[in-house]
Order: sequence, then structure tokens, then C-alpha cells
Amino acid sequence: MTQLPLRAQLATALGRTAATLSRVTGRGDGSVIGGRVSMLLEPDLLRKLARDRKLALVSATNGKTTTTRLITSALSDLGDVATNAFGANMPAGHVSALSSAKHAPYGVLEVDEKYLPEVIDTTGAGVICLMNLSRDQMDRAGEIWLLAQKWRRALAGKNTHVIANADDPLVTWGASTAASVTWVSAGQPWKEDSWCCPECGGPLDRKGMEYVPPGSLGSGASSQAGENDWACRECTFRRPEPSWVLDDDAVIDPRGRRWLLDIQLPGRANRANAAIALATAEAFGLPVERALPRLREVRSVAGRYTTVERGGRHARLLLAKNPAGWLEAFDVLDSSLPVILSVNAQGPDGRDTSWLWDVDYRVLRGRPVFVTGERRLDLALRLDVADVPFQLAGSFEQALGAQPPGKVDVIANYTAFQQIRSEFGRAV
Repeated sequence: MTQLPLRAQLATALGRTAATLSRVTGRGDGSVIGGRVSMLLEPDLLRKLARDRKLALVSATNGKTTTTRLITSALSDLGDVATNAFGANMPAGHVSALSSAKHAPYGVLEVDEKYLPEVIDTTGAGVICLMNLSRDQMDRAGEIWLLAQKWRRALAGKNTHVIANADDPLVTWGASTAASVTWVSAGQPWKEDSWCCPECGGPLDRKGMEYVPPGSLGSGASSQAGENDWACRECTFRRPEPSWVLDDDAVIDPRGRRWLLDIQLPGRANRANAAIALATAEAFGLPVERALPRLREVRSVAGRYTTVERGGRHARLLLAKNPAGWLEAFDVLDSSLPVILSVNAQGPDGRDTSWLWDVDYRVLRGRPVFVTGERRLDLALRLDVADVPFQLAGSFEQALGAQPPGKVDVIANYTAFQQIRSEFGRAV
């Protein structure tokens, strides 16, 4: 990398000091405060730190942190990689991440959906990963159609290579102005936010499309039309043909080769994240046979999927921030185990809990359910309407203590999840 100007060097040094103090005093992991201090001295520090690096930006409503971790693990085969591993996904967090690995030639940065246009302009990143868009923190981010529109404007005219989920109409629309796009069929289990065409407003048709078997197309890809294809009835906007396809527990690459994923992270959503990660790795020149073993090494991500123990009770931690995220969490639940649900409504969660009514909680019937968190009464009412029996608990500690020794699953939204992590020393 080019030597940083003296002012930028001083700014990064002060930021690292602030981050260290934050960690030593137990106030946090330092991934935000360090960047804020640095940017006070040098507001243009992110641009300077990004210069001469090969960067990938990862943005989506769900799965950003996990996919960032998977891509980082893969690219580590090429050399040192700077990354915001704990999810500090706004410019201050990006400055901290790049400052802490100032000589790393590669960088993989998770980026908040709203901040993506700004970060694209500032960093000049060569690779952008776009995975999904659904309702989340509406009081902060606004309508997701507006986010997709901002993505379109930010990518137009840029010399970037976009890796995008072709199965999500909003992501496809947002990515379609990019000069170069690699389309991945990663699936879209949550479709409730994309029944209308973002181009003309007409209805999207997802039915009556024939399935094309894997390998039958010239590229070796499959349209997976029965589940994932879509097209507008009113205009020409439709799903592009993917070159990478998630096919159950495997991914099919652009040459028609089928690779068994066999990753340690559970659930279909993480296999989709892995498919995006492999396509991104190839964009950096790293073939699947070298990237895939690195993906299989990842066991947990910033506390997600970690199992913690207290008093003989082994709790697996799952994060769910919005309706789409709860659907993914339900996919990996063990139906034989009790489950603890914890919901807050602080700033990072979004103050409005009306989204709870978009989640179908009936899947929880027939197992012990315990409800806690600052907005436990909101969740309790939703479960009562869904005819899901539950027990209220004043705290997570109380809910965990009510379990017999053994395993239990825990689903929590963002700040509730972080509070639980803190009780166990921020297990990673």
C-alpha cells in the first residue's frame, strides 16, 4: 500500500488507541469508537485507507456478517484480509477495520444497506455483493424500494463487478445498472416484500414456470424455475439467468461442476451465503477448490450459532432481526428442544415492533417456549394470537434457569442478542 500522509497516520494511531481503551475498560470491542476518533482528525481517512486495496463490499438485509466472514475466510488463502468481523458496518467501523490491518492487500467490508452508495463512492471498491432486501428498521432505513433505487444510482457508471442474487427481484433491479454482474441463484424463501415489479409496479409472476434440470443449459447452470424464477406480467423485467446455482446442499459453478458445500454453519440461508462467497472468491481469482475448504472452517460468526453453557444448560444462540430472519432461524431449530425468544426495540433494532405480526410463529407449537426481553409483552400477545403456549420470564437468566439441564435454542433480535452475548463474555 501507498504510505499514508502524516495526518492520516496520526489519525489511525489515535483511533487504535481509543479502540484498545474501549476493550480494556469493557465498554465494547472498539470497532466503532476507534473509527469515530480517527475520522474526527481526518474526515477523508476511509478513502485514504481503501486506496490500493482490493476490496469487496457485502450488503443485504440478512446474512451480511456471515457472508463477510465466509468471503474473508476464503480470501485469506491469497493473503492478509482486513475486515469488520463484528458487524460494525458503517464508515466508522470500516475505518477501524482497515486501520487495524493497514498493510493487508485485501479487504472485505460488511456495509449497511443505507450506507452502501456512500461507501462505494468513498472506497472505489472493485467487487460488490448484493444478497437480499426485505423490511428491517423501517423507522431508520425507509422503504426497501428506495434502497434498491439508491443502489441503482450508486452502481451506474462505476467500474465495479457485482455479485448479485438473481432470485430477489429488488436486488436484481438494484444491481442491473452495474457494468458487470455475476448472477447467483441463492434463493429467496421470504417473498412477502417483493410481489410487485420495482420497474413498473406490475405484479410479479412466480407460477407456471417449468423446471430446467441442473446441467441442461449450456453454462451448466439451472434456472430452478419452479421455486426461484420470476417475471413481471406488465413489462420485460424478469429474473436473469444465473451462472452460479445453489442446488440443495451443493453449488453448481459456471462450468457445470457440482460442489458439495458441507459447511459447519447450519441451515439453507448459510448455504446461500456460501454460494455468494464462492462466486466472490472466484471474482478475486480464487478457484472453488481452494476457497471451499476455507469456508468449511467457519463454525460461528460474531456469536451466531455459538453454543454457550451455564449450569449444565447448553444454549445455542440464533439471531433474527426481522420477519425474513425469523424464517431462517426457524429453519435451523431443533424441533425436540425448548426455545427461548428475546425481543427488544432499541435504536439498532428499530422502535416499531409491528413486524412481529408478519412472522408465522405456529411452527413453535408443541414445544416449550419461553419469552423474555424488553418487549416480551408485545411478543407474548403475538404468540397468544397464534395459539402458541409460552411462559413469560423477567430476564434471559431467569428463562435459562427454568430449563432442565441439556440443550436449548435461543432466538433473539439484535440488541437482545448482544445482551445475551455480553452475559457470556461476548462468545464468538
